Amino acid sequence: MNLKEKIAEDMKAAMRAGDTRRRDAVRLLQAAIKQREVDTRAVQSDSEVIAVIEKMLKQRRDSIAQYEAAQRLDLADIEKYEVQVLHAYMPQALSDAEVKSLVDEVILATDAKGQKDMGKVMAALKSKLAGRADMAKVSALVKEKFSS
Repeated sequence: MNLKEKIAEDMKAAMRAGDTRRRDAVRLLQAAIKQREVDTRAVQSDSEVIAVIEKMLKQRRDSIAQYEAAQRLDLADIEKYEVQVLHAYMPQALSDAEVKSLVDEVILATDAKGQKDMGKVMAALKSKLAGRADMAKVSALVKEKFSS
């Protein structure tokens, strides 16, 4: 069962159970995936669905910070629940040690020497780490490797 099918099954289960909060969160995800399919005129693969989920997670985290700053905790709680639902569809995250190992491996494989090769390294890492690591932290780790 691919990721889109799992999401559709979870939508049906939430509807049968009468879980409106979960249903609404999954419906938002399905709408975002459908919009991406319309925009690209192609059926989305699991990796592309993960990219959609990552984007939605980032949006939700930004919204949570803004709602909490504005003392709108009711809206922040809704966003937190959606983050929890969306996070369930993400692949298992890699540990820091695994990420560091993969960074070292890619640096060797691409024969990167310094900052000027960072784009090449990040491109190779992005395909390997999609949905499994925070790319901002990975980028900081790569910069640290090149500066030392």
